[in-house]
Amino acid sequence: LLEKMADVSLKEAALIVGVVAACYWNSLFCGFVFDDVSAILDNKDLHPSTPLKNLFQNDFWGTPMSEERSHKSYRPLTVLTFRLNYLFSELNAVSYHFLNLVFHVVVCIVFLKVCKLFLDNRSSVVASLLFAVHPIHTEAVTGVVGRAELLSSIFFLAAFLSYTKSKGPDNTIVWTPIAVTVFLVAVATLCKEQGITVVGICCVYEVFIAQGYTLPALLDTAVQILRGKGSIPFSMLQTLLKLIVLMFSTLLLVVVRVQVIQSQLPVFTRFDNPAAVSPSPARQLTFNYLLPVNAWLLLNPSELCCDWTMGTIPLVESLLDVRNVATLTFFCFLGSLMVFSLRYPGDSSKTVLMALCLIVLPFIPASNLFFPVGFVVAERVLYVPSMGFCILVAHGWKKLSNKSVLRKISWVCLAVVLFTHALKTLHRNWDWESEYTLFMSALKVNKNNAKLWNNVGHALENEKNFERALQFFIQATQVQPDDIGAHMNVGRTYKNLNRTKEAEESYMIAKSLMPQIIPGKKYAARVAPNHLNVYINLANLIRANESRLEEADQLYRQAISMRPDFKQAYISRGELLLKMNKPLKAKEAYLRALELDRTNADLWYNLAIVYIELKDPTEALKNFNRALELNPTHKLALFNSALLMQESGDAQLRPEAKQRLLHYVKEEPQDSNGYFNLGMLAMDDKKDMEAEAWMKKAIRLQPNFRSALFNLALLYSQTGKELMALPVLEDLLRYYPDHTKGLILKGDILMNQKKDIVGAKKCFEKILELDPNNVQGKHNLCVVYFEERDLIKAEKCLVETLALAPHEEYIQRHLNIVRSKIASLGAMEQPSLPSDGTAATEAKRKSFQNLKEAKSEKTTTQSTADNNKEHSKKKKPTEKSSVDKETPKKSTKEIKDIEKKRVAALKRLEEIERILNGE
Repeated sequence: LLEKMADVSLKEAALIVGVVAACYWNSLFCGFVFDDVSAILDNKDLHPSTPLKNLFQNDFWGTPMSEERSHKSYRPLTVLTFRLNYLFSELNAVSYHFLNLVFHVVVCIVFLKVCKLFLDNRSSVVASLLFAVHPIHTEAVTGVVGRAELLSSIFFLAAFLSYTKSKGPDNTIVWTPIAVTVFLVAVATLCKEQGITVVGICCVYEVFIAQGYTLPALLDTAVQILRGKGSIPFSMLQTLLKLIVLMFSTLLLVVVRVQVIQSQLPVFTRFDNPAAVSPSPARQLTFNYLLPVNAWLLLNPSELCCDWTMGTIPLVESLLDVRNVATLTFFCFLGSLMVFSLRYPGDSSKTVLMALCLIVLPFIPASNLFFPVGFVVAERVLYVPSMGFCILVAHGWKKLSNKSVLRKISWVCLAVVLFTHALKTLHRNWDWESEYTLFMSALKVNKNNAKLWNNVGHALENEKNFERALQFFIQATQVQPDDIGAHMNVGRTYKNLNRTKEAEESYMIAKSLMPQIIPGKKYAARVAPNHLNVYINLANLIRANESRLEEADQLYRQAISMRPDFKQAYISRGELLLKMNKPLKAKEAYLRALELDRTNADLWYNLAIVYIELKDPTEALKNFNRALELNPTHKLALFNSALLMQESGDAQLRPEAKQRLLHYVKEEPQDSNGYFNLGMLAMDDKKDMEAEAWMKKAIRLQPNFRSALFNLALLYSQTGKELMALPVLEDLLRYYPDHTKGLILKGDILMNQKKDIVGAKKCFEKILELDPNNVQGKHNLCVVYFEERDLIKAEKCLVETLALAPHEEYIQRHLNIVRSKIASLGAMEQPSLPSDGTAATEAKRKSFQNLKEAKSEKTTTQSTADNNKEHSKKKKPTEKSSVDKETPKKSTKEIKDIEKKRVAALKRLEEIERILNGE
């Protein structure tokens, strides 16, 4: 490429670099907007963890080419450059925009080299400068996805320059440049599909420029041959040979491309391109009218819009429509230029011909004339055609400036055009700063496009400004009443505002607009895949009502019947079936979804949750591990697999559980649950100081973290730091005054450590207010009565306690002791009896042996369908309001420790009984 640019002077290159930098410096401050979200932010093909081969199996947006929902945009080399950006800067938008700017500079310089083949040096620079500053290019340069145009254009122009070297001395054929051309055409096509059209330009160049034929001369030769009055000249045979090689190579590329898309055209709806599904003559009249619309954008780029779909350009439905005059004028002008360029010899006609080729041929794939595309007008596809336009303008300017009368005015006009275009480009770049600024700028140009109203709503929705977003979504439904997506957006926003009745009404409207099933006609071909999400969204809404779960399931099954490959329907149905306590059916749903996509980590995660419900922790752990193999940073899989390992009681799994929790807190440093569970692991391992540090960190992040507060207090109590536990328990009971276990522990410490019988009594009485049948609380209150020397009250209390737990032998024994004392002491002064630390020790140890609280809930990944944009939602572990979940299993070591404590408690109890009996 550098060789081909050898005759571009350093001054010219520096001028172009300076002009492009002046026009596009502010593009570096723009973010990822519009299509960038799908192509960059949501595209897993950019991640280093994704195999490189996936780039050649998926479309531009990361969807497998084999899937029906794929757009069939096959641009693996462009995606590869995005991946390189991600490798160096991940999702820092500056690097992506900077690389686009560099590619635009390269295109401008290579274009200058091409211009010099047909224009003089000064006019070539003018054409290149006009191309560099033209505002129509902002979508291709400032929009990151426009890189496909930039890269394809570089190899497009390089292929053409290579082909110009294929003519040797004495009109001989030089095959090396032709081979290089074919290779560069293939590369250009792998950047963007329109790259293949350079072959047509090479053919026109060969016949009319390199060989110097004119159309009349060709026709005359053909007539002579057909009449048998002459033979085909040798030079023409050589030309034919070159053209045959080019065309055959092109045919091979087309065949490969068709194989890649598996002979399927992408599915577009009437909202994407209304004319494509319109009857004749509206279809033909509208598509032809779009040609002068595109030409006008090149000529007068004053009103630019990022989205021209839906109702932006009303259909031309009649021959009497005044817009047909514009179509007729355009074709007359184009026809006259073509006649001039093909009929007459000379440099001027050759320049015009090549300019026309650059305008027309690269635009054909986007013209809708041969096959429908997913847009009405797209400014970025004018990137290459604008090259021909700039050559035409520069050529016209050259003609004017050569006339002495018009020389000054031509220079003034050129300066004005370049300056105003540069200013417009600079100003237009700011529109791409954010989605809100982009779509608001588009609404200033066009208020009849429901998609624009929807997209402004989405931008506001992302900022959690649901009230304003709702206004734009409602406006979208008014602009386009049959827009299913707009009604879905209204429904989703009502749901976010907790207005479920209005949300359901909106979803029902959207559902009623869905195409009806026609026997014998494939349903999937007539509906956009994301529109089927209306069934998912509606089902997700109504399943919040326990009495409507079956109705929700019916909606999921309806969506699946319409599209058996609708993965999200299986996922959402699996979640519902778990809620309906049908884990076996949920398992079937997830396994069916995995048949459609085995690389989805969320599916393996959800299947693991099903196996937990089926009481199969071994299989659950296997599926968690599969999810982590596919996505090592899957937060929920890290968190819940660690909990599963912890709950298994297998000490060998604890180090891995700890590593996963450490990985989790690295990914979610603000989630207190991760630190809490690290603390629980440390408690299991008897690492008291480490456990204390983790618990404190969890409490710092969430001061009212119920489980962390209680377990920290329990940790202090178990390690002889009972007085440090009291302030923690005070905090716990301030947030949760009804926390029974906290009250029991506080009462125990007050009795044994503080000797505060009054305070302890209040704790135990509070427990009985909350739960009159709480055996432990009632027994401890009996001990308080004993300590208060009220034996009658203590006896009555123990009788009541025994009635609640008749099989507890220690309560009966304590009752016998109290009755014995009553009988033997009579009116004598009662001796002091140690509090719950003695008489209640056995009961306390029984209750406290499993007093640890654990927050270890597991949830399935939430449905992502409740979103019209193809964006996915963050998934976090669900928190319950109550976290008094006792640790289900204890290790052998813990059981031995508990037994030791129990033996010690019994010894103390025997000592008390000996003292009582002795008196």
